[in-house]
Amino acid sequence: MSEATPRPLLVVGAGIAGITAAIEAAEAGRDVVLLEREASIGGRVLQLHHYFPKLCPPSCGMEINTRRLERNPRVRVLTRSELKAAQNGTVTIRQAPAYVNDRCTACGKCSEVCPAKVKDPHNLGMSEAPAIRLPHPNAWPYRYVLDREACPDGCRACVDACTYDAIDLEAKEREETLEPAAVVVATGWHAYPLDRLPELGGGTLPNVISNVQMERLASKSGPTGGTIQRPSDGEAPKRVAFVQCAGSRDHNHLPYCSAVCCLGSFKQALYVKEQDPEAEVTIYYIDRRAFGRNEDILARLSEEKGVRLLKGKVGQVKAGDGGGLKLKAEDVEAGRLIEDQADLVVLATGMVPNLKDGVLPLGLERDDDGFGLDDTRARVAGVARRPADVATCVRDATGAAARALASGRA
Repeated sequence: MSEATPRPLLVVGAGIAGITAAIEAAEAGRDVVLLEREASIGGRVLQLHHYFPKLCPPSCGMEINTRRLERNPRVRVLTRSELKAAQNGTVTIRQAPAYVNDRCTACGKCSEVCPAKVKDPHNLGMSEAPAIRLPHPNAWPYRYVLDREACPDGCRACVDACTYDAIDLEAKEREETLEPAAVVVATGWHAYPLDRLPELGGGTLPNVISNVQMERLASKSGPTGGTIQRPSDGEAPKRVAFVQCAGSRDHNHLPYCSAVCCLGSFKQALYVKEQDPEAEVTIYYIDRRAFGRNEDILARLSEEKGVRLLKGKVGQVKAGDGGGLKLKAEDVEAGRLIEDQADLVVLATGMVPNLKDGVLPLGLERDDDGFGLDDTRARVAGVARRPADVATCVRDATGAAARALASGRA
């Protein structure tokens, strides 16, 4: 009598935490279904210019992970997929229409003839891209995607240009059911919206941007080809202000610290100085938090000429002359209020867990801030559980996979 095939582990979310959990479980001998709502895996890490601790492009680390996925037959990756329902140990997975299928070679001919443009989500809407395109240079699967709703009525230009029969404009949604042995939730995060910070110019002044937008400006694959410039006129900023805890540690917004914002701004200040050594940078902070070995980057930044770290909270950002910006802030150490000027202001917005919106039908418990809590229904990993940097998410996801495999149902 043969033994029953073990049920797979389900991992929801294919950012760095979900990918890690899936690979670690598969390499331990468990079949895994890895679910991702976007058309490619990698999540927000691939929107960064550089990441800690080595300050290198995230593409190198992600390439290692995608190769591990490709080599391991135990992992089945479902992109454009979400959990639709969960009941009595069975989940229903909904997969969006595959307008571009696996015959795609990413030759680009379809994109060349596409007449429709959309705001590029990978560049956070700061640039436009054809409706049919490669999501970004490091996309995996390396396959084009189509924003079908952006297509003009009756347009078949992409279909006619494709010589591989890889585009199906009539593709339909699909569903399947699965009875997983255990679930790991790694649904990640989104940045606190700029438009909720109008007093700091968020959503109202074009030269006030978020920390995640700054990463895209510095990236070679970003909207400006890696050149940091003001959105209003394309000019290189000579005075850049970083505003820490923008909407964080504030009971009117996010009451918690997002753990990585200080380090992110320290890193981005170095981006500015690398491009223009004469630029003046001011970082307004409540506390300077650089945990572990990352203290080195704070020491490096403190030695940079033209970088000022000012303890004090910015209360207001207003429009100045010629697209410039006026800041009102407190200088805590001097015990006074000050006014300052900048060409570009970068708001260090915090991490909001995607679980806060209650998007999963698992009935998962959450804390008061929307972060997930481990229970009998699922194990939680990465920023779905708490704010964290990439290295912490990797360690956390390994632990979540181990807990899931050790649970009674697995």
